Amino acid sequence: MENIRNFSIIAHVDHGKSTLADRILDICGAITAREKKDQLLDNMELERERGITIKAQTVRLNYTAEDGKEYIFNLIDTPGHVDFSYEVSRSLKACEGVLLLIDASQGIEAQTLANLHLATEHNLTVIPVINKIDLPNADLDMVKHQLEDILCIDAEEAILTSGKSGIGVKDLLEAVVKRIPPPKGDPAGPLKALVLDSWYDSYRGVVVLARIFEGTLTPAMKIRFMGTGTEYPMTQMGIFAPFAREVKSAGPGEVIFLNASIKTVADTKVGDTVTDAANPAPAPLEGFKEARPMVFSGLYPVEGDKYGALREALEKLHLNDASFEFLPETSAALGFGFRCGFLGLLHMEIIQERLEREFNMNLITTSPTVSYRLTVMPGDVRIIDNPNSLPEHYEMIEEPVIRATIFTPDEYLGPIFALIEEKRGVQEKLEYIGVKRVMVVALLPLNEVVLDFFDKLKTATKGYASVDYENHGYQPAQLVKMDILVNGDPIDALGFIVHKDKAYNFGRDIVSKMRELIPRQMFDVAIQAAIGSRVISRETVKALRKNVLAKCYGGDITRKRKLLEKQKEGKKRMKQIGNVEIPQSAFLAVLKR
Repeated sequence: MENIRNFSIIAHVDHGKSTLADRILDICGAITAREKKDQLLDNMELERERGITIKAQTVRLNYTAEDGKEYIFNLIDTPGHVDFSYEVSRSLKACEGVLLLIDASQGIEAQTLANLHLATEHNLTVIPVINKIDLPNADLDMVKHQLEDILCIDAEEAILTSGKSGIGVKDLLEAVVKRIPPPKGDPAGPLKALVLDSWYDSYRGVVVLARIFEGTLTPAMKIRFMGTGTEYPMTQMGIFAPFAREVKSAGPGEVIFLNASIKTVADTKVGDTVTDAANPAPAPLEGFKEARPMVFSGLYPVEGDKYGALREALEKLHLNDASFEFLPETSAALGFGFRCGFLGLLHMEIIQERLEREFNMNLITTSPTVSYRLTVMPGDVRIIDNPNSLPEHYEMIEEPVIRATIFTPDEYLGPIFALIEEKRGVQEKLEYIGVKRVMVVALLPLNEVVLDFFDKLKTATKGYASVDYENHGYQPAQLVKMDILVNGDPIDALGFIVHKDKAYNFGRDIVSKMRELIPRQMFDVAIQAAIGSRVISRETVKALRKNVLAKCYGGDITRKRKLLEKQKEGKKRMKQIGNVEIPQSAFLAVLKR
């Protein structure tokens, strides 16, 4: 145990975590020249394509230090994007220390700060690393100044590296040996292992990744999951080094994977404690704080008979990603589907793409919404995430608010303030963190952020701004439910909760879009946006009409009028009994907005 070191690499997006992990693998001799490839630990096709890490990956390495001692490193490469911070907090639970990476040209960004807070919450040893020092625009003085000013870390402690060329990586590994403490635990005590991750393998069933805190695990044991109470005989256990390798026993401080012919995905919850069924631990380990979804969207299969396959696919993804939730829902327009909760827009996009690629699903995704808090009467408070669940009478409605931290060059402050105002935000704080770099903290309603805030922020700052956010609870707001009516009938799939001040423009946009997409009928079709009984916008799809005057080549005007009146009466009768079929393309265009 004295020779084990468990550590994670944390940083903002694109500060070089996966590349540094590649160099560490090289120096420890974990891979041969034939196996070598960039971002080796990003093994999902989607990760390699987008150049981002989505799932935290574990690898066990052997390292010979300068003093000649052999050490075992359990290294966890983590994602950098704000939507996957749940993956980071899970990884930190398995570590005693972290490498906090900072790009030498970009300096400290939003996620650097957020990830440091996570590490200090877990009481971990932090080793600051200034990466990419070989870039021509690297500014070491600026980064050291920021380290001391913003993070309150002594700049002398920072290690200078380049993940690409390998400069300083050997010094970094020596610092890991000297500064990060070894794990603690009693190998003879009752087994306690924390489930960090689990995924479904079509040959071996559910594979569980766990960090052992107490006791010793062997393949001959019968294990028990303390949360669900289920027991399984072990079939295999091993380590990733970086490829799977079997081991015969493991003690405190080690990160291992195990198979026990587990068929049901619900039995292996992330954060559960694994113990020995014959000699169980008296109490489980403290799990993880539940990740609350922030953004909700409907997922529907294009072919209705694929509903069961979609449910199965969602269950398998939920096992692998505990921060994602889903509930069945029905829509008159789109059929049977699921209401899904995500941590953010990128998370939603990744889940959708994984369903399409890994499970061959063809999906319709509705426009993202958020959950609101509703006080129907004193003592009756509900959380609703679907506009159709909003009752007619209630006392108060509150919307979720986030605290956003934006790092930007100061020349873009004007457009950022304009964007915050447009999104109904309130600026809380402004602080210079360098000669030309500014940190802006603002409170923003989440329903304004989910649609296009990040795109607009990147456009306004030419891609230079970085943003991180945290949940800030609820605040009362003037929100109204808007219905879209076609020929006087509300459409269930097109109900929206919008802010009173933006309702008119929003309604006008929707009805004008619907007018282009609904095919013409034999009678006039009225499309209206209404708040309660008040119509705020209307468009009409004109009727197809036969030219009844074609045979009149002159003569008395009353004859023409008689034919037109007769046609008008027929159209009126048709409208009373006529039914408008709204094509799926119209729903998709409106719901995707």
